[in-house]
Amino acid sequence: MIKVSNTAKSKIAQLMTEGGFNAETDYVRVGVKSGGCSGLSYELDFDDAMKENDKLFEDNLVKIIVDKKSFLYLIGTTLEFSGGLNGKGFVFNNPNANRTCGCGESFSL
Repeated sequence: MIKVSNTAKSKIAQLMTEGGFNAETDYVRVGVKSGGCSGLSYELDFDDAMKENDKLFEDNLVKIIVDKKSFLYLIGTTLEFSGGLNGKGFVFNNPNANRTCGCGESFSL
């Protein structure tokens, strides 16, 4: 399960609308790829279709799709949004990460 905070939900809806997506029917695609300071980095994008190996979750009225490989790294993660003067944008609070980099965009297990 991947959770979505209220602030992330609001920002996702705004960005999806600006990008031509429908927040009620389209998806937030979350994934993990090799790279970044700590070895693995997060990916976040919007999509209007699921793929064969995707898992679907819904939290806080946000539909999230994750490929099976990435899901193993993201179990229990909460997607948040941090705004303001020192805001980082979207933040992944991942309980599986043993180490994260200073920017918060990469991690290792």
